[in-house]
Amino acid sequence: MAESNLFLRMLAEKRFLLADGATGTNLFSMGLMTGDAPELWNTEHPEKIAAHYRTFVEAGSDIILTNTFGGNRRRLVLHQAQDRVEELNTAAVKILKDEIAKAGREIVIGGSMGPTGDILEPNGPLSIAEAADIFEEQARALAAAGVDVLWLETLSSKEEVEAAVLGAGRVGLPVVNTLSIDTNGRTMMGLTAADIIKLQPSLHPHPIACGTNCGVGASEVVATVLNFFNAAGEEQEPIIVAKANCGIPEYVDGKIVYNGTPELMARYVELAMDAGARIIGGCCGTSPEHIRAMRAAMDQHVPQEKPSLEVILRDLGSVSKGAQAQLAGDLSVEGGSLGGGGRKRSRRA
Repeated sequence: MAESNLFLRMLAEKRFLLADGATGTNLFSMGLMTGDAPELWNTEHPEKIAAHYRTFVEAGSDIILTNTFGGNRRRLVLHQAQDRVEELNTAAVKILKDEIAKAGREIVIGGSMGPTGDILEPNGPLSIAEAADIFEEQARALAAAGVDVLWLETLSSKEEVEAAVLGAGRVGLPVVNTLSIDTNGRTMMGLTAADIIKLQPSLHPHPIACGTNCGVGASEVVATVLNFFNAAGEEQEPIIVAKANCGIPEYVDGKIVYNGTPELMARYVELAMDAGARIIGGCCGTSPEHIRAMRAAMDQHVPQEKPSLEVILRDLGSVSKGAQAQLAGDLSVEGGSLGGGGRKRSRRA
């Protein structure tokens, strides 16, 4: 597969890959309203989706994610579109393929797959088997349309990661999974960076890469990358994905805006590279302007030592107590983190 699959080939050829920026927040700037389903724009406003993709092509992204984050039937039922999974996912990929064809260079198409929106058993009503079927349906549509990699993102629980990888893995394409660490060094459902790393070998098929996206800002993401490698030890050499929000959200003139500057995101790229991440991009609030600065930073970066906590705090901003505790090797609840080994929490901390 490595020779024929563009994602695997680019990973083999390049030390670092630049992913894209935000989808939702950039579509809001084009007129998407809160509560609307971005995926419906794949057929209702294809010219806007094409323009969105084009900005990241021009900004220099090596990987661009499709506008399909909520394109599974469990999410689409909220918009009476649960029977349009194949149509909407196919349309998103076709638009992106057309834009890449005009670019004159190779760009990986990542089939974005977000969570179902439900809590899985034993804490919720959705079984792993049913969730896997939901992910498989979307994955098959994305694969048939021509994506290079199935990109599972913004997950939070062990059970949903297992279901998502199981369902997407049935299709035969490379799989990536990233979780959102947004609750004092943990995901909403209690997983630490160490838990995420320890989970990967048990997943079938084994994901090509794992990491973190969204969360609470660039500083937390770089700390999390360090914690991934601290947990991996010498026996694992994971390919880590870092896709940080562009600073911190603020409410300005009736709108949510992110305070991260292109300069901050460029510095984030440098620190994420030094921390060990190989695929780096932006999440909420990250515009093409930010990605252009990140492209330049990646291309010009001279490798340095792994960043210390002091450097992260100085250059990017605050880091949660839980993430700091993990950096110091403290995985205890008292230290602000979750006990190791992937222990499951029944409720949000």
